Amino acid sequence: MKNKLLCVMAGYDDDTEKYLSQIQEKLYEQGFRGTQTKNIPQHITLGTFDIEKEDELVNLLNSIAQKTNSFDITFNHIGIFNGSKVLFVAPDTSKELIELKETFEDSSNWTPHTTMIIDEPDVIFKAMPIVLDSFESFKGKVEKIYLYEFWPANHILSINLL
Repeated sequence: MKNKLLCVMAGYDDDTEKYLSQIQEKLYEQGFRGTQTKNIPQHITLGTFDIEKEDELVNLLNSIAQKTNSFDITFNHIGIFNGSKVLFVAPDTSKELIELKETFEDSSNWTPHTTMIIDEPDVIFKAMPIVLDSFESFKGKVEKIYLYEFWPANHILSINLL
């Protein structure tokens, strides 16, 4: 289908999901909306693919889940990119995270991150203090892999790592 794509995403343990969601919720409470996809889990995008690859990706995710352990990550910073239109919280890059990413797509020129808001630069700059005030470095865990179809968002598969 035209304008459809598949997205593979790393998902978190419940505490990490809750912590990141609370930061994002503070933005919403202050009237920020953004254009980021809502009502999906907090995540790190591992790759995007043509819609025709769904069966192949489902098989790959099942295979990965049978041999990949969940792993710890440390979130140490926030950042902005894409012409100052994306505000995010980011973990340090780890061997486990790079290996997971490399399973799907090349990791060069990739910044692992969890988007808090996508909007125009003036909105991002106004949102930054809220995220800064809400964020403290913390340890989290990657425990899941999701497969979604976009647009609109359609959940296809959630799979737990070992």
